[in-house]
Amino acid sequence: MAGHSQFKNIMYRKGAQDKKRGKVFTKIIRELTTAARSGLPDPAANPRLRAAVLAARQANMPKDTVDRAIKRGAGGDGGEAYDEVRYEGYGPGGVAVIVEALTDNRNRTASDVRAAFTKAGGALGETNSVGFMFDHVGEIVYLPSAASADAMLEAAIEAGAEDVHSEADSHTVLSAPEDFNSVRDALEEKFGPAETARIAWRPKTTSPIDDETATSLFKMLETLEDSDDVQNVYANFEVGEEVLARLSA
Repeated sequence: MAGHSQFKNIMYRKGAQDKKRGKVFTKIIRELTTAARSGLPDPAANPRLRAAVLAARQANMPKDTVDRAIKRGAGGDGGEAYDEVRYEGYGPGGVAVIVEALTDNRNRTASDVRAAFTKAGGALGETNSVGFMFDHVGEIVYLPSAASADAMLEAAIEAGAEDVHSEADSHTVLSAPEDFNSVRDALEEKFGPAETARIAWRPKTTSPIDDETATSLFKMLETLEDSDDVQNVYANFEVGEEVLARLSA
């Protein structure tokens, strides 16, 4: 897939920045609460909650914090109900951007997201204004040590996955969203828990950008990611590794 490696690096950069800012717990707690509220409070019977618990474990979130979030979502402690909202638009250089949020105040979140786009010289669009430029897929990532490229490909095919990208630092298994849970469970049974497993937006093609545009775009992405309401940000840009390293420092 065009732009796969670049896109993956950006999402890893996002994870590192969230942890640095201390935002990751807030985001995971919202997902735990929402997942528990939308289904059974048992991770074994609720695939979305299971994915959220996995994310919490990877972030070293204390078990009692996880349990409290699930209890709130299940109604044990009351608490806020978060709406799932998706925003789409164009950032600097015409880069397509998708923002996923969990919010208890749609007006506040919409205002914050719009302000981030506008300040960067971009523009927030209507729903589906850029969605057609992305594939909505299940994305399951394993470290290279989990299996050889051939073994991962064979297992992924047997599990019903659509594609596998094996690189020096990871195996990324892609599936249709509706097959995500079954593919993840089959791979987990064979190789153990994945590094990450989620439904994501992956760009079909990428737009090359220069240094100046990259600086403005990264500032906008960081502003969006810094919001407690924003869960995920996806963009279809392509930039050189040396520029990525400099801006991610």
